[in-house]
This record gives sequence, C-alpha cells and structure tokens, in this order.
Amino acid sequence: MSGKVAIVGSGLIGRAWAIAFARAGWEVRLWDPVAAAPGRALATIEGLLADLEAQDMLNGATAAAVRARMNPAGTLAGALEGAAWAQENAPEDVAVKRSLWRELDRLAAPATILASSTSAIVPSRFTEDLAGRGRCLVCHPINPPYLVPACELVPAPWTEPATMVLAEQIMRGIGQAPIVMKKELDGFVMNRMQGALLEEAFRLVADGYCSVEDVDIGIRDGLALRWAFMGPFETIDLNAPGGVRDYCERYQQIYARLFPSMQRRVDWSGEVMDVVEAQRRVRLPAEKLQERQRWRDRRLMALLRHRRKAASEIGS
Repeated sequence: MSGKVAIVGSGLIGRAWAIAFARAGWEVRLWDPVAAAPGRALATIEGLLADLEAQDMLNGATAAAVRARMNPAGTLAGALEGAAWAQENAPEDVAVKRSLWRELDRLAAPATILASSTSAIVPSRFTEDLAGRGRCLVCHPINPPYLVPACELVPAPWTEPATMVLAEQIMRGIGQAPIVMKKELDGFVMNRMQGALLEEAFRLVADGYCSVEDVDIGIRDGLALRWAFMGPFETIDLNAPGGVRDYCERYQQIYARLFPSMQRRVDWSGEVMDVVEAQRRVRLPAEKLQERQRWRDRRLMALLRHRRKAASEIGS
C-alpha cells in the first residue's frame, strides 16, 4: 500500500516521518509555516539517506530514488491535495494544534486520515469540534521512526473504528509496528512505561544508591539485552518453569514489597540534575552530543540488521 502523504511541520520528527514514508514508496509533500523549513529538512534528509543506503536500510532502493519521492509544498492545501494520510508535527501546544487542525480538517479531502505526532496530548483535546473528527487520531512515533518501528495509534472517543483499522494497515505497510490503543490515555503507552523507569532511575541517583552510569549499565548490559527482542510479558513468561502465572506466584511479593517506596517523586530539575548532568558530561562532553547521536543511529541500524538476520535464521 502506498500513496501520497502530507508532512505538516518539517522539523526533527517531520523529516523522520518523511523518510519512513518515502522509503516505503509513498510520494511525500513537506509543508511548514516557516517557508524555508522544508528545504532545510530535505537538505538534512539527503545526508541521512546516504547513511541509510550505506547500511542497506532503504528496502533495496537508492538514496537518490527515495529522495526523489520527497518535495516541498508551497501551501498547506497543496501538501494535502490527493493525500491519503497527513502527519502533523507541530509544537506540543494545544492552542497551536487546535488552530492548525481546523485548517487540516477544512482543507483535507474527507477520506484523508489526519494523524498527530504529539508525544502526550490526547487527541480529544484538539479534535472535538471538527466536522471530520472521525478520521482523526494520534500516531506517536519513537524517534526516529525510520529506525525505531514502534508507534502508538491513539483514538479519540469519536475516532471511527474503520479509521483505526486503516491506520494500522498503513503503518504496517510502511514498516512500522503499531501499538493500537483501545482508548486515549494521558501519556499513551510508551511514555508511561518509560516514565516509570526514569522515575526510579532518578530516585536511585538522588538517594545516593548508585551512579548514573550504574543505572545505564543495568539497562544497557542487563534488561535491554532481552528487551531488544521481547517485551516484559514474554520475558516473565519465559523466566519461570510454568510460565507467566508461575512467575507471578513466585515473585509478585518482591514487587509488592518494593512498590510503596517507589511512590515518591524526585524533581528531575532539582538538585539531582546537577549530579546527573555532571556525570553525563564527564562521559560525553556537550560538544560531542551530535557526534554521539549519529553513533546512536548507526548502532540502531546495526541492531536492526542483526534482528532481521536473527529472525530469518532463528525465528521471530
């Protein structure tokens, strides 16, 4: 399945979605209220495509072929013309989104699915008054979506079931792994799980139990090795002789004992931030952040290649 997609907002997330759609064969139109932004985004994308081609991450296409599927649009109406999907990537501001979504709903054809990349704003907050609200949802990616396939499909109370079915089909068609939520929830799924982990990480450092690097070791060299190819429910299902019920009967009392001490928040921007930032800057000077981000993306590419190879040789 392919077609035309309007990328509304050409910043970090917008250009990442542009790559994900174009790689899958979609014709991409980028629009931004800042007229020069789509051109800057496409210039950045060209460099990213070179890396992706070198790592065989373009589904067999060349960087030039994928780039040729992307073009700037001079107007929002022009970007939306003929689009099967519109992906909004505006700032995390409800007022901004409400204003923009009124225009999206007015200009897009009735069959165009309207999706937001918002990280945490539930869709009912900016779609309630729209005439075409049944075709509206959140499609929240993990950045960058061209390397990390999970995305969250979040319906408003009035999103039509057919919209969710088609949205899931489209996301799978471009290589994403959608989490199809049954109803909206503040923070969705992934931020709530990540937030629980970060809350404990900050508590452990703030209370002096371990260093920032110790926490990272526990995830990077411990839990994440399993999490790279299976989730927490499958993990515990395989960690007891009798499966998930056996695991819970054996170990639930441990977590029940820990839970009361995990209810206290530490202010991430308080005194603990001085500790966290100082320890991170020793390991990674600020001027090397962008270099390390590129390293991260290349490691993600290598991990994805390994996962594909392992899935074909061992099974998924």
